[in-house]
Amino acid sequence: MHHRNPAERLLEALLFHSRWLLAPFYLGLVVSLVMLLSAFVGELWHFLGHLLEATPEEIILAVLSLIDLSLAGNLVVIVIFSGYENFVSKIDTEGSEDRPSWMGTLDFSGLKMKLIGSIVAISAISLLKSFMTLGQAETFDSERIKWLLLLHLTFVVSGLLFAAMDWVADRAHSQAH
Repeated sequence: MHHRNPAERLLEALLFHSRWLLAPFYLGLVVSLVMLLSAFVGELWHFLGHLLEATPEEIILAVLSLIDLSLAGNLVVIVIFSGYENFVSKIDTEGSEDRPSWMGTLDFSGLKMKLIGSIVAISAISLLKSFMTLGQAETFDSERIKWLLLLHLTFVVSGLLFAAMDWVADRAHSQAH
């Protein structure tokens, strides 16, 4: 058995307890969730005020905007829960039946994949909204469309590369055991 000196024990205890410095980050993300909710309610209120004179395309764009905000909210919740549980402390929900099934099982690799998946979905919605407004725009902004498409493809390729790296790491880990 390795006998550690007091300085080593103190340093390790300090390092271990420093994880609590992340807690304010997660509280800040809760505030950002409130900000997203505020934006969602504002968008919904705005769209409902113009619903009767809206065209079907405008309604679809409104729905896409709301979906975009809800995906961003889901993303924040995933980061809060899994980040806190992976890096700070387990969340005790006292056996609540409302506890999400993925909570406590999502490791850093899974979190990374959920993040990139959400970013790709948000990017796809932004791109779709841009395509839907092409007929409404007075001038065609091909430069903006090119950048949105390039960014979306970058997110998709990044997601595929992350998935490939995880697959290779899982295979190497399973072959080692």
